[in-house]
Amino acid sequence: MCDFKLMTSWAQLSDDLDTIAISSACQPNKVIAKHLVTPIVTSAIYATDNRCEKEENGSIQNGKEHSSYRHSRKGNPTRDAVENQLAQLENAKFALTYSSGTAAINNILQTFLKQGDHVVSIKTIYGGTYHLLNDFARFGVTVDYEPSFDTQRIISHIKPNTTMLWLESPVNPTLALVDIESVAKSAKEIQKNIIIVVDNTFLTPVFQRPLELGADISCYSCSKYLGGHSDLVMGSVALNSKDLYKKLHQSQEDFGAVPSTFDCYLLIRSLKTLPIRMKQHYESAKVVGQFLEKHPKVLRVIHPGFPSHPQRLLAMTQQFGHSGAIGLYLKGGYRESCDFLAALKLIQRAPGLGYDMSVANIPSRNSHANVPEEDRKSLGITDNYIRLSVGLESAASLIADLSQALDSM
Repeated sequence: MCDFKLMTSWAQLSDDLDTIAISSACQPNKVIAKHLVTPIVTSAIYATDNRCEKEENGSIQNGKEHSSYRHSRKGNPTRDAVENQLAQLENAKFALTYSSGTAAINNILQTFLKQGDHVVSIKTIYGGTYHLLNDFARFGVTVDYEPSFDTQRIISHIKPNTTMLWLESPVNPTLALVDIESVAKSAKEIQKNIIIVVDNTFLTPVFQRPLELGADISCYSCSKYLGGHSDLVMGSVALNSKDLYKKLHQSQEDFGAVPSTFDCYLLIRSLKTLPIRMKQHYESAKVVGQFLEKHPKVLRVIHPGFPSHPQRLLAMTQQFGHSGAIGLYLKGGYRESCDFLAALKLIQRAPGLGYDMSVANIPSRNSHANVPEEDRKSLGITDNYIRLSVGLESAASLIADLSQALDSM
């Protein structure tokens, strides 16, 4: 009931993705000869060649450098390694990393938006993105939010001064979908220079490729599935345009919100097992979701691969699978949601998603607490909505925990 079709563009690469995840992290002689595990390079600065060379016109050029590294804010071997790994997994030409997902989002906005620009965004997005977009009003940037996920309604907001289109799919936290390919194609026909950004945190490049669907930038909170172990905070972007990359790279250097080399190392380690982990998240979430659909105290389960999801057909063609993210509406309200979470024993009550451990929370009181209450309700982010992130525990153990918690309500 939940088998995603593999698109032609994915089929050839999918056989090699497990290999790419490992081999892209193992590049002997790049930093230290014959190493098989990327080293953590902690140097903040690097020695330069201080020789002066006299040019033909007689002027002196000081400090000509024969190394590409000068200061770790500008570049670091460990960070370069993980950016290369991310680009390969995305089948992209370039990738950049940041100290958090929010820093990545902020860097995109700050690089490409200026006074008088206009942004079109779907309304159901990560609460932090919503807050940042609204904050750019003080710089003279205007934003139109579209509450629906209809392509024509989204692109109807595009104006002559529209610089950027911000999308998520699946959206956070309700798991509704946007037809990325349709929106991107239609938007480019209206405004060819519009920059289309897709937050792909929920699916990772294992289950969705926004760049292959027409997006310009694929954006991630690496703290979630890419990192996968709830032990690092990072963000990243992937893209193919050299021009956009150069601008973002310069902004990354100027902004300075680069990740630590220790976090880069942790992400390199995590990405090696990303395809395997995502497959397990997907399989377990199917089993857990099917159990929840049958429980009398659950009004509705949200999973893009289930027949009950109104956009299942789009999911089947746009995605290669789904992660461990499930939404469920409980019978009752905030009190019942609190009782349910308090009764959980194995599943942790915590914000976030995409970890090895399963976590659950109430988005209306966590990730989307800054969104006005009327907007939350209109978007389906109600106090009886639980976002469950199915981890890597056995599905049977998770079902047992969910069952006892629901029965105790």
